[in-house]
Amino acid sequence: MTAFRPCIDLHEGRVKQIVGGSLRDDGSTPETNFVADQGAGHFARRYREDGLLGGHVISLGSGNESAARDALAAWPGGLQLGGGIREENAEEWLEAGAAKLIVTSWLFEAGRLSMPRVEAMARRVGPERLVIDLSCRRRSDGWWVATDRWQTVTETPVDAATLMALADSCSEFLVHAADVEGRQAGIDEALVAHLAEISSLPCTYAGGGRALDDLARVESLSQGRVDLTFGSALDLFGGAGVRYADCVRWNRDQPG
Repeated sequence: MTAFRPCIDLHEGRVKQIVGGSLRDDGSTPETNFVADQGAGHFARRYREDGLLGGHVISLGSGNESAARDALAAWPGGLQLGGGIREENAEEWLEAGAAKLIVTSWLFEAGRLSMPRVEAMARRVGPERLVIDLSCRRRSDGWWVATDRWQTVTETPVDAATLMALADSCSEFLVHAADVEGRQAGIDEALVAHLAEISSLPCTYAGGGRALDDLARVESLSQGRVDLTFGSALDLFGGAGVRYADCVRWNRDQPG
């Protein structure tokens, strides 16, 4: 069954909600929907108290190490961590309390997915603790993985062949629809259905969610095989479209 997955997005050491397509490495200020007064640990403790599993902490750029460590310390073994994960620092973050590591950019070389790097990371941490992030941008011919905080569109499609090649090396996939991330303009329904069709592993979709009904919509589109993350629409992050308490209730009401 489709579950709500919580998130903590970090930018410049603070919990923020950012329009995904506005992130740049040129020093420009991204379009920001929300900046929290509380630290990352506050949100991690909240998720722990409410028993929300499978949440992800994403570091968007540099300057987030302390905040990430605060979140992991607040719920050791309860959160996944992504952003800047490489083979050489992977074990360090697991020791800091990450349940799983979310990896994207390090797995690519010259715009192409590197299976030797995928296999090296899987050997280092174990497939059961690796989440491969296939966040993507849409083109006329489908969806293509975007790396470097979604700035670089690679030559790797989000298709059955790609997911099949990766399935033995990880335990789940995370997919942000970068074109709609942070815009509260509706989920990419075609992408949700596509992920359900091609993924043999658990998969979490993020991007565009704006109402609690989106959980039911994702459940219908994916036959309950894809989970959903809310960000900017969530009242926890200053949004007006989705009540956090309702998301907690949704998870608790799911059978099993």
